[in-house]
Amino acid sequence: MSQLQYIIAGGSSGIGLEITKQLLDLGNIVHVISRGLKEIEISHTNLHTYKADLSAIDSHLPLLEGAVSGLIYCPGSINLKPFRAIKPEDFMSDFNINLVGAVRVIQKYLPNLQLSESASIILFSTVAVQTGMSFHSSVAAAKGAVEGLGRSLASEFAPKIRVNVIAPSLTQTPLASKLINTESKLDLVRDRHPLKRIGAPDEIASLATYLLSPKASWITGQVLKIDGGISTIK
Repeated sequence: MSQLQYIIAGGSSGIGLEITKQLLDLGNIVHVISRGLKEIEISHTNLHTYKADLSAIDSHLPLLEGAVSGLIYCPGSINLKPFRAIKPEDFMSDFNINLVGAVRVIQKYLPNLQLSESASIILFSTVAVQTGMSFHSSVAAAKGAVEGLGRSLASEFAPKIRVNVIAPSLTQTPLASKLINTESKLDLVRDRHPLKRIGAPDEIASLATYLLSPKASWITGQVLKIDGGISTIK
């Protein structure tokens, strides 16, 4: 059986790195594009890495050959401030990281995805889009745009390419480290979730890996929450 190729944009740490590991364990070829490649502590013959700043318009994205079965865009931001303290530049920065970067990567590798018999794109949002949370206006606005992009592309690319969005709550990743860097902060965040803990990167990655698989071949255009119940349970 031929090996499948996957592209993970921003897969050098956190959830992206866990997705990389899971796909490699399944025998796939994985191309990781990230600006933080030194953080990858794994070595594998099927792992190919490329350094690029995905949020920079003039950043060079590598040319890849052949069919790509899945593209996962992982970069994100957690820019939490009172609305009165957020500058327009903050909104633009979050917009560039979360939406414009995804658009650039998808447009670049769409021809490769179209060569696959059944391809999948996965984007990442946040629970804060559909659950109003104080101080999240900038990131929620940017991720809300990501959800809109995901649904639109799911319609446009059907039936050959599936597009889904994963919307986690706070997860134990380097991106979230400032919010959980003390036991008191961590306890506070845990207590807000009905399951009384925060997410683990491998849990989110497992959902992504499932969505890439043939078992999820009838799932597209969805925003899937994985959030310890915080968005639906009091």
